[in-house]
Amino acid sequence: MKPVIVEEGSSPLILGMPHVGQHLPDDIKERLNLLGQRVDDTDWWIDDLYKGLVTSPTVVKATFSRYVIDANRDPDPNSESLYPGQNTRGVCSLTTFDNEPIYLDGCEPDGAEILVRLTNFHTPYHAAMAKQIERVKAKHGVAILYDCHSIRSNIPYLFDGELPVFNIGTNEGATCDALVEAAVVNVCKDVPGFSYALNGRFKGGWTTRHYGDPSNGVHVIQMELGQRAYMDEVPPWGYRPDLAVKIRPYLKALLLNLETLAFDGRLKS
Repeated sequence: MKPVIVEEGSSPLILGMPHVGQHLPDDIKERLNLLGQRVDDTDWWIDDLYKGLVTSPTVVKATFSRYVIDANRDPDPNSESLYPGQNTRGVCSLTTFDNEPIYLDGCEPDGAEILVRLTNFHTPYHAAMAKQIERVKAKHGVAILYDCHSIRSNIPYLFDGELPVFNIGTNEGATCDALVEAAVVNVCKDVPGFSYALNGRFKGGWTTRHYGDPSNGVHVIQMELGQRAYMDEVPPWGYRPDLAVKIRPYLKALLLNLETLAFDGRLKS
């Protein structure tokens, strides 16, 4: 299976999906325990949730599970945490979001294996992403990468209490123009019954911070959705069309806002 699927579109908008994949290569799967093989920490159904909301976006989607390697973390295993002082996961985690082990005893990957996984999975995903950013920017003079994520609403090991539904990350405004940030916030803040946070627990992962370069026309914003808004938050993690239909119009609105910004020229470098 290819590590990344790319759907090239004609829009200035790129949808990144680094955690939607569920594939576990056989040599890795056989060393995972039953909890690990269940890949609970997948960003479930994100590709379905965003499908068809806007016309012809580019989509860059990982097929491999984040339990193989995390495409939204710095490829340097010794890099500093994205969230100093808070519990989080590294580029090749040995545990779930609840800090439960995912490997059979004695089967954890060593440093050499992690480097191989980076080469086989992380590197191709980001080579594809970089290529699409370059292509889209060459076509439109600007590229907007909207990095799509979701997570269970309650994970005590990672954060206190219930997470807002919309969690917008721009690394304190460093990864995109203020107009891009506002285009998303202005939709989320007015959604009835749905809470939001800007640069709260999730300020943007490695993808957001690595590619965001607004002075050169590359604007990146991360959206971490509380999964309760569109799915069941317990196994088997079922998609809930009755819930999704309530949030999809707002996701469409904010994506259309981003496209409008790109097309009207205010973001060109």
